[in-house]
Amino acid sequence: MGHAVQAPAGYRGTRAEIIRTLKTSQPLTTKELATRFGVTANALRRHLKELEAEGIVRYRREIRGVGGPVFAYRLTEAGESLFPRGYERALSEVLDLVRQQQGDEGVVRLFERRWDDIARVARPELERLPVAQRATRLAELLTSLGYMAEVRPGGRDALPVLTEHNCAIRVIAERFPEVCAAEERFIADLLGAPVTRQAHIAKGANCCEYCVGTRDS
Repeated sequence: MGHAVQAPAGYRGTRAEIIRTLKTSQPLTTKELATRFGVTANALRRHLKELEAEGIVRYRREIRGVGGPVFAYRLTEAGESLFPRGYERALSEVLDLVRQQQGDEGVVRLFERRWDDIARVARPELERLPVAQRATRLAELLTSLGYMAEVRPGGRDALPVLTEHNCAIRVIAERFPEVCAAEERFIADLLGAPVTRQAHIAKGANCCEYCVGTRDS
């Protein structure tokens, strides 16, 4: 089997071949995959079930001409994300142009507009909540954007901490620290409370941590 498409990150052996084959030829039924691999359909079903349980593949009922429906597999968004994408490089090049033409302020404005759009949608719900619940809901919103966020409640005298375990734009943030400042302002704005960054992925930490103040509770 040719390998024009590189192996998906984190997978080897038969499961990697299934993912790679679906990437180039999806959707495919179990029988079609088995024919390509020269094995029985039963031999592949266990691997497909495991990949489905991991959220990497999904199947859908399809009608293909004459005959009954078939169930064909394709990659989920999580499966597609196992392969390289050029988004970060392209965005970096665009931001370089913005910086050349408008300076650092232009880069900041670009990301502030993005966060402003997100805040405009979320604010009506969040502004009705006290700070602690607002922080929890904001963490859910950030998680939906790829930041794997959570809130750790403070102790008796401690302030709650909003933690992001992933930076969805890490390559960008490492080159353009201005985008992190825009994110910090977004968080403070939606919470209606001051925040202080205590840890920073772009500077080598394992997470970004924001200590949340209690201006209004």
